[in-house]
Amino acid sequence: MNALTDNALMLKVKAGDLDRMGLLFERHYKPLFGFLYRMTADRESSEDMVQNVFLRMLKYRHTFKGDGEFRTWMYHLARNVLNDHHKGNKRQAGPLEQVSGQVADEAPESSMDKEEQLHLLNRALNGLSEEHREILVLSRYQELSYSEIAEVLRISEANVRVRIHRAMARLKTVYLKLAD
Repeated sequence: MNALTDNALMLKVKAGDLDRMGLLFERHYKPLFGFLYRMTADRESSEDMVQNVFLRMLKYRHTFKGDGEFRTWMYHLARNVLNDHHKGNKRQAGPLEQVSGQVADEAPESSMDKEEQLHLLNRALNGLSEEHREILVLSRYQELSYSEIAEVLRISEANVRVRIHRAMARLKTVYLKLAD
């Protein structure tokens, strides 16, 4: 049963086998939450939005054709939920919260440097425009291919490459300013 692809599972859901949605939820909850959290920096809202994405999957299951990647369709729905969230809140997300499992006195110097670098990177990422942050999260954190990102954003692959290049350059600039 677990050997079914995401597309095959979603086609079964589309055909009325709604129990298969649970397996899709198990497979995609964490990456979807990660995407939404990196876009909002709000744990509670991200949890709610994941639920909304899966509700929309059920509601709009008739739109899934099965000829494209399931993940692409899922992230397209997630972007719509995220846009609705932003419209409802009418505010930009605050700085990303960095949760640390170590106490400063107990951490070795090199570990603190890595933790500090990660914190700076998260702050720099949050300092980007939503467009730049989204494309970097999709490519670097969610590991979508350029062609998948092009489908999700409904732009060309060449445009994806350009946007990623620009976003990375902007991220580097913001990171270096924060590191000074």
